[in-house]
Amino acid sequence: MNNYLSESQASKGLDPNDKAGEASITTNRSMDSIDAGQWNAMVDAENPGLRHEFLLAFEESGCCCPETGWTPCHLTVHLDGALIGGTPCYLKTHSYGEFVFDWAWANAYQRQGMPYYPKLLIAAPFTPVGGQRILHHPDHDAMLVRDNIARALPVVANELKASSVHCIFCTEKDLEILAKNGFARREGRQFHWRNDQYQDFSDFLMQLSSKKRKNILRERRRVIEQGISLEWHHGNEITREHVDLLFSCYRNTIAEHGSYAYLNRKFFETLVQTFPDGVQLLIAQQGGRSIACAFFLRGKNSLYGRYWGALEQASDLHFEACYYAPIEYCIDHGVGRFEAGAQGEHKLSRGLTPQTTLSAHWLAHEGFHDAVRRYTAEEESHLADYTEILEAHSPFRRDGQTDTEC
Repeated sequence: MNNYLSESQASKGLDPNDKAGEASITTNRSMDSIDAGQWNAMVDAENPGLRHEFLLAFEESGCCCPETGWTPCHLTVHLDGALIGGTPCYLKTHSYGEFVFDWAWANAYQRQGMPYYPKLLIAAPFTPVGGQRILHHPDHDAMLVRDNIARALPVVANELKASSVHCIFCTEKDLEILAKNGFARREGRQFHWRNDQYQDFSDFLMQLSSKKRKNILRERRRVIEQGISLEWHHGNEITREHVDLLFSCYRNTIAEHGSYAYLNRKFFETLVQTFPDGVQLLIAQQGGRSIACAFFLRGKNSLYGRYWGALEQASDLHFEACYYAPIEYCIDHGVGRFEAGAQGEHKLSRGLTPQTTLSAHWLAHEGFHDAVRRYTAEEESHLADYTEILEAHSPFRRDGQTDTEC
């Protein structure tokens, strides 16, 4: 394997004070070639999407492979045989399954007769969940390790003949180190719920305006009136029959929306077997039959809604399974944060508020890179205006506002 760190340092100059200077950066064709324990030691407990088991499940199931346009080329940093840094990378031949849209950039390249693909993507595949992307071992200097990775990324892209590097749903610290190395900042918006130490679901509802509170109670009541009950299943409690239900519901949702099924049954089965602590299912039953299922990832103090589907139509069941029951679960179990996935302004009226997501982008073509930098700066201004509008329609009661309705 090439030592991309050496190439990067050769182009920028080796810092004599860089204690990681004797380290090496290489690409890996599979998570299977990376020690799971050493990789997971670098992953924060709130970041299940970057766990070794999660990333490997995509590869072992065939969801991430050259044939699907997701060729693994994960970067690792080793020093004296020990893993001290890394980042999950994929050589992409399309922009599907990312949730940070760059189709317009690809079209602009095409109009100029230039190839946009392949591109290098740093991400948790098919998972719009924020978290650290540039990893380092806690026993080593974070700034040095992460800076070396950031410096090496354009070198890796050039070696792989990629047009660009994109790090999506990253943290502010990731963005800082990437921006220092020439990457452009880009913002997005999602809707998240925060646990403000609510005593129970009723306590949460009392913080909402009367209109929103009544609507939620009405939607929850409709689910009960249809004779539907919901039950959580955690990790090792999940059976083969549950996985069958989950996959059937997933396929139904894909069919209803005319989408592409990125995942297969083997992915879900593998993940349940290898990463039970990170998986939860919420199953809805009616008349002794399982009719719907929602799939969640679990961090130490966070819950992430990922997939949902139903085998039968039931009024307001989607809202119950994807928002209200998870919020109630978080309150009951002291979980601090619930993220319900990408997009969806309808989440605002159900107690989820707009939050900023971040990504960083580097394009080898200087002219296009400058154009993207200008575009993302203008886009950020529009998003700020959009957020102001959303906040003006917040479902929460404002300070000093009285609410005497029952």
